Parts: sequence; C-alpha cells; structure tokens
Amino acid sequence: MTTHFLNPLRTAVLGVFCALSPVLWAASLQAELVDAQGQPLANAVLTLRGPLGAEAAPAKAIMDQQAQQFVPNVLAVRTGTSVAFPNSDNIRHHVYSFSPAKRFELRLYQGTPSEPVQFDKPGVVVLGCNIHDWMVGYVYITDDPWFAVSDAQGKLNVEQLPAGRYAVTLWHPQTPQMLPQPGAELQVTASGAQQRFVLDMQATANAAPAAAAPSAFGDAFKKATRDAAQ
Repeated sequence: MTTHFLNPLRTAVLGVFCALSPVLWAASLQAELVDAQGQPLANAVLTLRGPLGAEAAPAKAIMDQQAQQFVPNVLAVRTGTSVAFPNSDNIRHHVYSFSPAKRFELRLYQGTPSEPVQFDKPGVVVLGCNIHDWMVGYVYITDDPWFAVSDAQGKLNVEQLPAGRYAVTLWHPQTPQMLPQPGAELQVTASGAQQRFVLDMQATANAAPAAAAPSAFGDAFKKATRDAAQ
C-alpha cells in the first residue's frame, strides 16, 4: 500500500487557491445609509475597496428614460463600463453631459441609440435633457471593485465579498460640493456584515421638480465641475 503526502509548498498553494476562489466569496454586506437626522437616503452610492485588490471586469449597464425622468436617477458603474440610454417615452429626448469625467451628446431620438456610451474615467457625470430641463440624472463611475446604490429605504446589499477589511466610500448627489466621503473601515467576516452609515448632506430647499426646472441641471453640473477640479 502506498501512502501519498502533500508537500508543504503544494499545500500552501492549494490553500491560497481555495481562499481566492470566487465560489467561496459568499459573504455579503447589508448596509443602511442615512443623513445626520437619521432619515434614509435613497440613491446613495457605497463603494468598497478590499484587501485582495480584486479587479472586476467592466460590464454593461442601462440608464433609461421613463415619464420624462432618468431611471435610475443614480447609476453606479465600474470604470470602463458601457452604458445604453434607451428612451422608453413616446416623445424624443436629447441627452447630454458637460461633466469633465465624460462629455457626450445623444441628439434628439426615440428608442435606443445604436451605440452605448463608455465611461472610461472615474468621477461624477451629470446628465441632462436639452428639451426637458427638469430631467437630471447621475452616473457615478468608480475604480472600486464592489459598489451598490441604496433603495428608497436607504438600504443596499453588496454580495459575493471575500472576508477581510474594506475601505468604504460614500456619495450622494447632495453631499457637499458633490464630493465622495470616506466611510469608516469595515470588517467583513465569512458570515457577512451589517452596518449603518451616516452621510453629511448639503442643505437644499424641498422645491417641487417643476419649480426647480430652470436651474436643476446647471446647479448639479457646477458641483460636478468643482469635484473634478479638486
């Protein structure tokens, strides 16, 4: 009878392989994002940079136009992602951005433009419609491998995380100067993590969209431009 033994080097290599295997990345983060008064924040972005330096391949995403609004209002994507801009309304839209992170223009159209737009630099892109001034949307482009956007209750989930320590970044369209904010470092165990994050928000009037229409895009664009300059 022959007995086989694994040498120490092979054992170590196998251990590293198993530790890095995506199949074992089963942990998740359940987060709640609120303002200083404890009110839930919808459309807030949370990104994570972890200990393994994992690199996620750029993907494809969609920013739709429904009922003369951008849907979703905030879209978070990985740097290099191509975004399609379908128009689901029965009227034409003219989508554009003057933001330094990505300048582009999709002239009056219905349906779906033939080519998506690639967002190849990290930053904040403010979207507008040249026909409907109240239409304002945001694309948040990040180099971080993991990210999510909060729902109407200020909650989000980030799935398939390897256990370890993460640097957290937070963003919302109403953060001061529209700048990302560092969150506290987060320890994720194999069983996952739960965390509440508080964002500093810039005071804003609770005006109806129609009342804010003439300046909505301009104000958002100015904030994004200051972001890029710093």
